[in-house]
Parts: sequence; structure tokens; C-alpha cells
Amino acid sequence: MMVKVPVSIIINNYNYSQFLGEAIDSALSQTYPNTEVIVVDDGSTDNSQDIITNYGTQIVPLLKNNGGQASALNAGFEVSRGEIVIFLDADDYLFPYAVERVIAAWEPSVANVQYRLELVDAQKKFIDTLPRPEIHLDSGDVLPILLKKGRYNCLVTSGNAFSRAALAEIVPIPEDEFRISADGYLVTLIPFYGQIVSIEEPLGGYRQHGSNLWSTREGVASEKFIKSIKHDFLKYKVLRDKATELGYEVPQNLGLCDYFHLQDRLSSLRLAPQNHPVPLDSQLILAYKGFLAVWKDSDFSRKRKLILSTWFLWVGVMPQALAKPAITWWLASESRPKAIDLLLKKIRSLTT
Repeated sequence: MMVKVPVSIIINNYNYSQFLGEAIDSALSQTYPNTEVIVVDDGSTDNSQDIITNYGTQIVPLLKNNGGQASALNAGFEVSRGEIVIFLDADDYLFPYAVERVIAAWEPSVANVQYRLELVDAQKKFIDTLPRPEIHLDSGDVLPILLKKGRYNCLVTSGNAFSRAALAEIVPIPEDEFRISADGYLVTLIPFYGQIVSIEEPLGGYRQHGSNLWSTREGVASEKFIKSIKHDFLKYKVLRDKATELGYEVPQNLGLCDYFHLQDRLSSLRLAPQNHPVPLDSQLILAYKGFLAVWKDSDFSRKRKLILSTWFLWVGVMPQALAKPAITWWLASESRPKAIDLLLKKIRSLTT
């Protein structure tokens, strides 16, 4: 019966011609037969549109003026027919059995099936899994976690398969606010409309390369943290609005129970306090809140909690000259001296 469920894979592309063909091929190669492939080009200036044209009737092409990721996803959703919808970034790809695995996990109450991805470089060399193996994906009714922390353990764009009925409740995505990272809007609001099912095995690849907005391949800089913090605040706003609409209560200080958000805020404040987007932040308070969030609101092993909470205290208390390398080495493995990298990998293997 499930073979009759139509699935739409909507590829959104902007100037990723070097990766686009592989993304399309991965969508066309799915072992699940009832799958349509829609490719939305958001006004690329490279040869992306030529690549799309060469696929002929194998895909549904949609060429539009540049409007950002939210506008591309909105446009693709509007022409799609699938009861299950996967938004695939053009620099990522799916394994052939991805849709088949999603269908096997699907139930009528589900709003989103999320699945891990393999983190690879531009040449598809394996780096890690996304998220890291020690991070447990949240499943079931994640709304209580979301309303408390402002986030739950979820995936980036390409690691989600959404219920069309649930998407219809929250689409169109606001195009000005979510011109980039529109997945943040989707994963924040989708739990209001159903259960989350998590597949722990990777079902595709997520490329980390120099053009990724959140990439740390070139190291870390305060600008990345500032973008991340501002993006979180956008998500908190839409979360509050939706919660109010549906009669839920939301804490005033969303994010202060989320070690991931606090990690960004503390890093931003220590690296470039003059540009930090939250003027009233204190490094000692952020370190303390981060310490509490690790111990009270994460499900890491005790050893890993000890390491992560020590990081918060170190970065919050030490002089900038000692705090900065702790930030860089913790968050950007490529920047670590070899001895430090081996040490941290050993510690990670003991706490996974």
C-alpha cells in the first residue's frame, strides 16, 4: 500500500553547478518508484540551467529569478504533488535507498522523518556523521523540548522528509526573513503538527565546503557566530508566534537552556565583544548558563558533560588569549594542531 504514496524530492539550487548533477542523479536513482524530482533554480549565474535542461522530461524544471532559499522551497512545494516532501540542497545528495527507508518508517501521525547524513568534503571524502554520533536525535512528541529550549536535536535541509499535510500548515516560508537557512523555519514549526521519527543511519551526504554558510572548513570567525545567533532569534520569534496562536506558553529567554545556542553566544562574545549582537550578555553568566544546560538539559554521557561544561567555564573565565584557541580547536577540527586533534579524538571515543 505504501508504494502508492507519492514522494516529491525538491532540489533547490543557486550557483552550485559543480554539484547539481550529482544531486539530481541521486534523486532519480531512488529505489522507491513513486518519486518525482523537481529542480528549482533560483536565478543562477553559472551553467546550472544548462545542466537542468539536459535532463529533459526526467525532472520537473522550475527556473526563477533569484529570491533566496525560502522562495525556492515555496516555489517547488507549490508545483509538487507528493504526500511526502524532501527538500534537497543542490550541494548534497541522497543514497539510493533513502526514500525507501523513509517510507518504511512512515506512520499517519508523522510530520517529519529525519535521518542522519554523512558529512563529507567537496570531493566526498568522509569527515564525520551529521550530527556527531554522540548527539542523540530527538523523536516522538518533541514539542515540550522545543518550547523549553527553542531547539531540539534535528537535521539540516537535506536530512528531512516532511508530511505534505503538515507543511501546508506552515508554508509559505517567510521569504525576507528566511532568505537563507529556510530549513530553520521548517524544523522549528513542524513539531506543532505531528510526531518526529528519527532514523539513526545516514541516508545521504552533506557537503562541507568553503561556500557553506555554517562551514568551519576555513576556521571559525565571529561573523559565523553572529549569523547563527541572529538566525536563532528569528526562529524564536516564529516559534513564539505559532505557540501563541495555538495556546502554548513559551519562556521569555528561549535558548538559555540550549548549550548549542549558548556555545555560539559565548564564542561570539569572547572573539569580538564589540560586534556581539546581544549587548547585555556577560561572559560569566553565559558560562554559568552553559554549564547548567550541559548538566540539566542534555543527554550526553557523564564524561562528555564534564568535558563540555569544562569548555564553558574555561572560555568564560580565561583571558581571551587562552579562550580563543579553545573556541577554535573545539569547533573547527581542521585548525587544531595534530597533537590536540589526536587528544580530542581520543577523548571523544571514550565519551561516545
